[in-house]
Parts: sequence; structure tokens; C-alpha cells
Amino acid sequence: MAGGIEKLSLKREMGLIGAISFIAGTMMGSGIFMSPQSVLINIGSPGGSLVIWAACGVLVTLGSLCYAELGTVIPESGGEYIYFLRIFGQVIAFMFAFSCLFVMIPTSVSGIALSFAEYAVTPFYLDCTPPDLVVKCVAAAGIMVLATVHSMNVRLAIFIQVFCMCFKLVALTVIIVGGLVLLFNGNSNHFEDSFKGSNVEISSIGISLYQGLWSYDGWNTLNYLTEELKYPEVNLPRAVMISIPMVTLLYLLVNVSYLVALTPKELMSSSAVAVTWGNKVLGSWGWVMSIAAALSAFGSLNGTFFSGGRVCFVAAREGHLPDILAMAHVNRLTPSPALIFTTAISLLVLIPGDFQSIVNFFSFTAWFFHAVTLSGLLYLKIKKPELPRPYKVPVVIPILVLLAAIFLVLAPVIDNPAIEYLYVTLFIFSGVLVYVPFIHYKICSGLLEKFTAFLQIFLEVAPADKTL
Repeated sequence: MAGGIEKLSLKREMGLIGAISFIAGTMMGSGIFMSPQSVLINIGSPGGSLVIWAACGVLVTLGSLCYAELGTVIPESGGEYIYFLRIFGQVIAFMFAFSCLFVMIPTSVSGIALSFAEYAVTPFYLDCTPPDLVVKCVAAAGIMVLATVHSMNVRLAIFIQVFCMCFKLVALTVIIVGGLVLLFNGNSNHFEDSFKGSNVEISSIGISLYQGLWSYDGWNTLNYLTEELKYPEVNLPRAVMISIPMVTLLYLLVNVSYLVALTPKELMSSSAVAVTWGNKVLGSWGWVMSIAAALSAFGSLNGTFFSGGRVCFVAAREGHLPDILAMAHVNRLTPSPALIFTTAISLLVLIPGDFQSIVNFFSFTAWFFHAVTLSGLLYLKIKKPELPRPYKVPVVIPILVLLAAIFLVLAPVIDNPAIEYLYVTLFIFSGVLVYVPFIHYKICSGLLEKFTAFLQIFLEVAPADKTL
């Protein structure tokens, strides 16, 4: 980058309503339409599944309060990456960025895109399973559309998030009301002996929590784009305390509706429980649930895309990725190079994508880093109490969430070890092998500078500064 260039800044476009929409809209994606059967299969009973859903809601609420404090102490975009960098230093921050950019974000984007595509094409294949090629092409198209939107206009991306959240709230309300009508008409026999057959093995509980927490993923979305949030010291904790309890209550009521309308056997055998529910309760209007689930997944994909591009952007701004990825478009002020990079990796991951494997290994990796983040918050509370804290939580909350995160990481591995978890762990730590030659010793830096100069002109971008 040439010296003396005036740096651009990302705009603070997002208010409280947009913040709530991004958290709730990202969380309420494909999970609530697909994960309930997986939770029930692993935990083994209707009552146990409701306990899992409630426990997931409590856990992410407490976790989000801890992240809200971190977001006000370190008011920078980038989520866990920027917290690791400021608290633990370069190496751990790069390990997270490496894992996030090449595993967590692409698998999350591709998994949600596949869910969106499956629901979107289902009305056209009523009598058969949609071809895998068609599903993946539609998923790729969804990713490309959102990449274009986010590169063109932040306000349009926020509008899509608000619109999709409103639509999915209507869809979930239909499911809840339909279930309550059945319940008031006396259809409560599926709750008799509701805890009979519960699996209390550690691995069963751990995997059930993984599947449930996939539906809650997105609770930390705002921490990735703090610099684009108006008055983050106020709006960040407010948005968290409004959106996450609301989503938890909706999830519990939706699951009650599923269990009222469907037998446990019907629910466990369904590949898309919302569509099965719609066909049974709504009859000829059952196809509406397929459209609702598709739009819901699209909104979740939009929010995930938004936060994912910001991780790439911030990591580049701190020198852990090529400089071009820390630039913004000179007119639109969007981090388009980072978005293009995220899109490219997500499309590659989409090719061999497997939904269930994505859920388990994504959750394992995510909660590993959540545990490290909470350790960082405890360190700041103990060692640096003098730091200004517009918002803070009692120390017992991060301790409880840290213990839960450690359980989520270790429980499935200890009770039912699988070689895939070892592969994921090795990949996380392999980031050190990349950091030493390319970041610390700056091998190939001259070539990257020439490539960056070319792309800077081609993409019409300039270095972006922090919005503080």
C-alpha cells in the first residue's frame, strides 16, 4: 500500500432494531426447522428434548452477556479474533482466524445454504428427492446473490435481515398457534411419560447440545461488526437481552407444537420436521412451510455472511491476511475484497458438503474457541479491573459458561472418541505452522504487495481505518 493514502471507515449504519434483527435473524435459520429430530434422536425422549432446548437458550444467553462485556471493553469489529489479539497476542489470534476463515465460516455458510436450497426446491419435487446437483447449484446461487448484496450496499443487507426476520416470525407464530390449538383440543397424549427412554450418557447429552446449539448459532453476531453499530456500549447489551430470550421462548413453543402434532416416531423419521408438521396440520397448505423455511435459512445465511466477511476484513487489517482484504470500496464503503474471499472459500466447501458432519464439527470448533474467549474475559476481570466497562457481568457467569464450554468440547470426545475430532484439533493448531513463515518472517511479502496494488486498482478499493 502506498503511504499517504487517506483511509476510509466503515459506516455506523446499524441501530437497535437492526441489531436485534441480525442476532435473532441469524439465529432463527434452518436449525429450528431441521434440528429438532436430531435432538430427539440423541436424547431419546420428548421431555428430555425440551430440557436440551431450554438449556441451550440459557447457555447462549449467559454467553452473550459475557460477549457483550467484551464488546464494550474492546469496541472493535472481529469478534473472538480481535479479543484474542488484544488479550493473548498474535499467535492465538491467527490460529482462530485461520480456523475461522477456512473451516468455521465456510462450513457454516455452506451448511445454511444447503438447507436454504433444499427447502427452496422441495415444492418443485413433491414426489421425489431433489437431485443433489440442483440443490448445490441453488445453494451456490444463494451465496452469490448475498455476496453481491453485501458488496453493494450495507443498508440493503440490513433490510433483507429485517424482512426475513419478520417473515420467519410469522412462520414460527403459525406453528406455535397451530400447536396450541391442538393442545387445547386435548392432543396432549404425546407428553405422557415424557422422560421415558431418556439417554443420559455424556456423549448423548453432548451431541444433543451440539444439534440444539446449531439452531442458536449467531448469538455472538454483533461482536463481529461492533464498529458498524451505533452506540455499541448501549445497543449491544440491549440487543442481546431482547433477542436471545425471545428466540429461546419461540424455540420452546415451536418444539411443543411439533411434539403435539407429531408422534416421537414421526418426528425422528422426518428429514424436515417443519414440512412434515405443515403437511399434517395445514393439509394442502403444507407447502407454505417449505417456503417459510427457505426464507428463514436465507435470512440466517445473510447474517452469517455479514459477520464472516468482517472476520476476514479485521484479520487482514491487523496484518494476518493480505492487505487487499482490509480494504473497502471507495464509493460504497463495503469490505468487498473480504466478502469475495469468503464467498470463494464457501463455494469450495459447498462441493463436498455434508450437513450433519458440518453441525458436529462446527460446534466442536466453535465451543473450543468460546472457551478460550471466556478465559480471556476472566483474565481481564482479574488482572485489569481498571479498564473502562460500560457494561459488565458478575464473574460467576463467565465461569459457568466456561465450564459448559469445556464440557461441550470434551464430552463427545471422552465418551465416544472419533478420529475426526483429532483431525479438527490438529487443523486448529496447524495455524502455527502457517503463522511462522508467512506472517512472522513475511515470506513472499514482495509478491503479495505487487498483487495487492493490481487488485486495489481493479476492485476500486482503498485501505479502511477503524471506526471508533
